[in-house]
Amino acid sequence: MKSRRRRWLRRTVLVVVVLSLLGGATVAGSVGWMRAGAAHRLYDVDSVPEAPVVLVLGAQVYVDGTPSPFLAARLELARRLFTAGKARAILVSGDHGRWEYDEPGAMRLWLVQHGVPGTSIVADHAGFDTYDSCQRAVRVFGVHRAIVVTQSFHVARAVTLCRGAGLDAYGVGDDSVRVYRMPWVRGSVREYGAAVKAAVDLVSERDPVHLGRPEPGIERALAN
Repeated sequence: MKSRRRRWLRRTVLVVVVLSLLGGATVAGSVGWMRAGAAHRLYDVDSVPEAPVVLVLGAQVYVDGTPSPFLAARLELARRLFTAGKARAILVSGDHGRWEYDEPGAMRLWLVQHGVPGTSIVADHAGFDTYDSCQRAVRVFGVHRAIVVTQSFHVARAVTLCRGAGLDAYGVGDDSVRVYRMPWVRGSVREYGAAVKAAVDLVSERDPVHLGRPEPGIERALAN
């Protein structure tokens, strides 16, 4: 009886070890793929090459419609890029899956309140995750070259996903909100799992949750 229990225990431990190694290899490979895809394409505001569009990825908006510090930092980078002449239009992409929660609406309002002309801002209301935002930027809004703005722990994955969608993308990452230590750590740790999902999305070539018809907003913004 004891011998049987020992064999069962050894087999269980072996299975756990093998699965752990496979899981670790999957995560490490996915993270490496994301970083390789963004190699030599990450810049700061001053050194990033010019592009027609800045793509700002959504993040939490509070109940009163105020962007969270993480989102406000992304928007400030977009404002600086626009003001410096690095881009001529801003595409704000975020979650508006419920009428009472509107990330792109809050993002657009913040930019207007901080001096960006409303005619230069286009809202994507179905950017439910980074993959969807990148795919819709190309397939719905016709963007082919852009500067992607997000936090620095997220920017490599964002650039790689956008490049996978056919977008010639450069990334500018924000570090200013690193002072919010615990949210920053949570976001950084989350990237490991998110990299695996991103790899699956790219390999499967899934359609965004909501694709819809092409929209002329960016074309109009650039014309203005």
